[in-house]
Amino acid sequence: MILSRTSQYAVQALIYMATQPNATPVLNKEIASQLGVPAPYLAKILQSLAKGNLLFSFRGRLGGFCLRESGDKINLMQILLLTEGPVFTQSCLLGLKVCSDETACPLHFRWIPVKKKIMDLLQDTTLEKLAKAVESGKYRLADVPGQLFDQLRP
Repeated sequence: MILSRTSQYAVQALIYMATQPNATPVLNKEIASQLGVPAPYLAKILQSLAKGNLLFSFRGRLGGFCLRESGDKINLMQILLLTEGPVFTQSCLLGLKVCSDETACPLHFRWIPVKKKIMDLLQDTTLEKLAKAVESGKYRLADVPGQLFDQLRP
């Protein structure tokens, strides 16, 4: 269950948006700059999140993206199901196309309880919790030194 670059950028961007005042659109370029990620790639990701009903997308001079719901109503599982697809929760750790109780890989039965804990963690972890952790200054959101964190600290 290693996350794709797309999922990593999506989660980082959404956490960044959750640190912003409610319903304030944020430009793709601003998010990309703060996170140190490619703006064109991030734009595609944000558009897909808007199509998946996690974001509002506004065009024009005052446009940008903002969360559809408050951060306490959006969890990591929702995000990852959009970015990784439904196979995310069903895929075999060893990459077998069919891995079930009947046709198990060597790790199948040991992986099931670990996978359940990870899925529970993703379900229980909201954007609000992650945003508060970043705002506290104890945790980093991106590899970009200083920029983002100086702005977020009170």
